[in-house]
Amino acid sequence: MKKTFLVLFFISFAFCPFLTNASLAVPDVPIRILIVPGHDNKIWGSQYGNIKEANMNLVLATNIYDILKKDKKFQVFITRDDNGYTKEFADYFSLNKLDIKSFRENSRKEMQNEIISGNFLQKENVKHNPANEDTSIVLYGINKWANENNIDAVIHIHFNDYPRKTKWTIGKYKGFAIYMPDKQFLNAKKSEKLAKNIYTQLSKEYQPSNYEKEKGGFVTDQKLIAIGVGNSLLSSVRSVLIEYGYIYEKKFRNISTRREAYKKMAELTAKGIKNYFLGN
Repeated sequence: MKKTFLVLFFISFAFCPFLTNASLAVPDVPIRILIVPGHDNKIWGSQYGNIKEANMNLVLATNIYDILKKDKKFQVFITRDDNGYTKEFADYFSLNKLDIKSFRENSRKEMQNEIISGNFLQKENVKHNPANEDTSIVLYGINKWANENNIDAVIHIHFNDYPRKTKWTIGKYKGFAIYMPDKQFLNAKKSEKLAKNIYTQLSKEYQPSNYEKEKGGFVTDQKLIAIGVGNSLLSSVRSVLIEYGYIYEKKFRNISTRREAYKKMAELTAKGIKNYFLGN
């Protein structure tokens, strides 16, 4: 009887899909992630000494991209590479400029109507440098592209800064912060859950920002184009902007510690994304 039972057990196991690796099969529709290394070669964001934020953003973003693209459950896109904006995005911004402007104006008008009607309450935000016209086109273009291409999450990669006397001055603030849409935006709920999963991982190795307006590391925002200002992102498109630390922090000041930080931050970010979507 025991032998018969064992034989039947192994036969059942062999032909039962939910007990085999079949349960780990790649979904028919992969999770679509867009990685956005903040800024570009023309407007490189913050700077400490000769270190430019845009370059840091690109290296870290590429590390995250490389980790996620190895997992067949994900389809990953990135807006920039070593040569600038990828051909797909450069062409999109160029060929759709008028449509992007129209998309931007419609988003602004709809939000203004919501404010006037009392359906949207304006709140104080962390002060940001205003986006110039070219940057605005790029950011709204990314949102429009994400909506059109069924993107599940947009991850914006940045390093923080605060006004200093010179680019060689070390500032007083440090730590990471994750910006997410204000709770009144369509994509707020899903974005917040994604942000919390990433935060859980990053906080294992790094301290959240000690800047009073970023205290605790979670920041909701109404003004950042990247996370869907004016409901320019669909409710299905999660979006977070991660400030991985202040550019002048000790760990970013030399190439070896910087590379180590990129590697660890990329691993933790990718793990947070996977935990959110896959429940790993």
